[in-house]
Amino acid sequence: MRSMNCKQRLLVSVRGPVEAVAAAQGGAQIADVEYPASALGTPYPLNIRAVRNRLDRAGYRRILVSTNIGEVQPVRASACQAALGVACSGADLIKFGLAEQSLEAAVYLADSIVRTVRKLAPGGKRLYPAIFVDTDMCRFLKPFEQGFELAKGSNADGILIDTFNKLVGKGLLDYCTSGQIAGFVHAMHKDRREVWIAGSVSLGELPELWATGVDVICVRGAACAPKQGKGRFGEVSSEIVRELVGTVPR
Repeated sequence: MRSMNCKQRLLVSVRGPVEAVAAAQGGAQIADVEYPASALGTPYPLNIRAVRNRLDRAGYRRILVSTNIGEVQPVRASACQAALGVACSGADLIKFGLAEQSLEAAVYLADSIVRTVRKLAPGGKRLYPAIFVDTDMCRFLKPFEQGFELAKGSNADGILIDTFNKLVGKGLLDYCTSGQIAGFVHAMHKDRREVWIAGSVSLGELPELWATGVDVICVRGAACAPKQGKGRFGEVSSEIVRELVGTVPR
């Protein structure tokens, strides 16, 4: 059983050091290094280290850095190597997608990843399997019915519930209700594990989602100004992040 920080936090996904500082200036508690082309787009390890170094130099040592190793893990050994690699590159929090895995297979893989990082990486890393609410993904693993078993069976610190396909114009609440999320949070918190959520979450949805008790809400498109592209392909704005942070319960 892991210790928990009860304070709710906003995570902003960033492409690199410049966006990470913008997110921190806006008040985000977690800077998530990822490539925004997919749900859990993988970054280069040197980019993760560059984000950590830039945040430290800018006076944001308390900002946590998260990252991920992708949505699908076809090879167990490679997934363990990837998780260990990002953990040694400066990430405090590691997410790993388990798309297209049955519960039994997901527990086996997640347990391998969690044990690898805890035994070999610098101390204090926290690990979060990511599972997906899209209708076709639920054929493999049902997040709200089986997510708790996955977290407990792998001894993970929590679960990230996300959407797999970011390009179809649907978000988290198109696939589930806030009541389902709240029920899952209650079960996970009883076992002292966290719940993170993501999936094209908008500013207007944040109050309803914070009310479920989730520990972390992850955003990308909602934090971006359309300077380089629309939605998640824009550029993180400290002013927009500040508005999003203003919804976090105190």
